[in-house]
Amino acid sequence: VLGVSPPPLYPNTSLLLAVCAAGIGGTFQYGYNISVINAPTKYVQNFINQTWLERYEMDISEQMLTLLWSIIVSVFTLGGLIGASIGGTLAIKFGRKGALLLNNTFALLAALLMGLSYPAGLYELLIVGRFLTGINAGIGVCVQPMYLGEIAPRMFRGTMAMGTSIFITGGIFTGQVIGLNELLGKEEYWPILLSTPCIPAVLQILILPWFPESPRYLLIDKMNDTECRKALRQLHGSGNYHEEREDMERERINALGIKPMKPWELFGDPSLSWQLTTVILLNCAQQLNGINAIYFYADYVFAQAGIPANKIPYATVGTGACECLTALTCGILIESLGRRVLIIGGYSLMTLWCICLTLTLTFQETSPWVPYLSMIGVFAFILSFGLGPGGVTNILTTELFTQTSRPAAYIIGGSINWLSFFFIGIVFPFIVARSNSPPNLEGAIHLFLTENHGHGFGGADSHPRYFAFGCKPLQCTP
Repeated sequence: VLGVSPPPLYPNTSLLLAVCAAGIGGTFQYGYNISVINAPTKYVQNFINQTWLERYEMDISEQMLTLLWSIIVSVFTLGGLIGASIGGTLAIKFGRKGALLLNNTFALLAALLMGLSYPAGLYELLIVGRFLTGINAGIGVCVQPMYLGEIAPRMFRGTMAMGTSIFITGGIFTGQVIGLNELLGKEEYWPILLSTPCIPAVLQILILPWFPESPRYLLIDKMNDTECRKALRQLHGSGNYHEEREDMERERINALGIKPMKPWELFGDPSLSWQLTTVILLNCAQQLNGINAIYFYADYVFAQAGIPANKIPYATVGTGACECLTALTCGILIESLGRRVLIIGGYSLMTLWCICLTLTLTFQETSPWVPYLSMIGVFAFILSFGLGPGGVTNILTTELFTQTSRPAAYIIGGSINWLSFFFIGIVFPFIVARSNSPPNLEGAIHLFLTENHGHGFGGADSHPRYFAFGCKPLQCTP
C-alpha cells in the first residue's frame, strides 16, 4: 500500500541501545551480585573474625562465623523477594523507566555500605548492603522485562525481551571474571570488589534518561498520546510505528475504566487462570529444574576429568560463558522457533542430559574416559537450560497479560521465583545429605550453611547459583 513503510528487517538502533541501558542497571545487577560475593569468601570471614576479636577480645566460634556468613550471603534472597513484591507497584506509580532509575538508589547505597564496612570495622554493613542489593535485584528482575516487552515492536518482542536473560548471564560471567586473582580477587581488594555494583548503577543513571518511557505506559496508563508517539518514533523509527500505535489504541480502549489489578485480584479472575498457572509453574520450574544440582557437582566433575585445582576457577568461568552464549542463541532463535518449542525442547534436552550425567557419575571410576563424558554432560545441560527455560520464561509474563494485569503478574511471578530460589537453598542440602555422595566428595552434608576451611575448592572455584545461600564449596580429593 502506498505511503506505508515495509516492516523493518532489523530492530532500530535506538531500541537496541535502550535495551542495553535498561539491562546494565537491571538484571545485570542480579547476575553480578549473585556471582561477585563468591571470590572474597575467606577474606570477608577473616575480616569478621578480626572485628570480633577486637570487640570481644576472643576468637569467634566456628558456628557463629558460619551463621554470620550465611546471613550475609542469603539475606540477598530476602531482599530479592521484597523487591519483586514492590517492583510492580513502583512500575505503576513511577513508570517502567522511572522505577528502573529509582532502583539505582538501592545499588548505590549498598555499594557505599559494603565499601565502608572494612574501614569502619562493621561487618553489619555487609548484611545491610547485601539486603539492599537483593531489593535492587528483585525490582530489576520485575521491572526490566516489563519495560523491554513494552518498548519492542511485536515482531522483535521476543528477541528484545531476551535482553533480560542475556544481562543476567552477562552479570554472572562478569562477576566471575572480576573475582579472579588477576583482577580484584586478591585479599586487599575485596572492599572494592563488593563496591563495584555502583558502576552499573551510575552507567544507567547517565544513559537511560536519554531514552523514552514505555509507549504503552504513556498511552494506556498516562493517556499521553503525544509523548507516546514521540517515544515510538524514537524507538521504532518515524515510518514504522503506526501499526504498533494502532495495537496500543485497541488495548487502551479495552482498558478504559479499568484500574491496574492487584496481585490477589488475578487469582479471582477466571479469564486469567491459565495465564497465571503458566507463569507460576514456569517460574517454579526455572529454579527447581536441577540446574543448581548440576552446578553443585561441576567442580567435582572438573577435578575428576584431570583439571588442576588452581585451574578450576577458569573452568567455572567457562560455565558462565556457556550461559551467555546460549542466552544470545536463544535470542536469535526465539522468533523463528517460537516460545513453546524452546521451552519444551529445552526441558526435554535437560532430562536427557541429566540421565546421561547420572550414569556417568555413577560409573565415574570404571574407565579414564568416563569423567570427560561427565564434563560434556555438565556443559550440555547448561546449554539446554539457557537455550529454553533459562531465557524464554522471563518474557512470557509480558506477552500473556495486558497492561492492567501485567504489573501484578510480574509481582506474582517474581515472588514465586524468589521463593523457589530460597526453597532450593533450604531443601537441597538435605537431599545431598541423604543421598550417596560421589566418590571422593567430602563436605557435601554441610553444603549450604558452612564454609570450607580445608584445601577444597573454595573462593572463586564455586559457582554462584548454589553459592548464593552461603554454601560450602565442594572438597574433592583427586
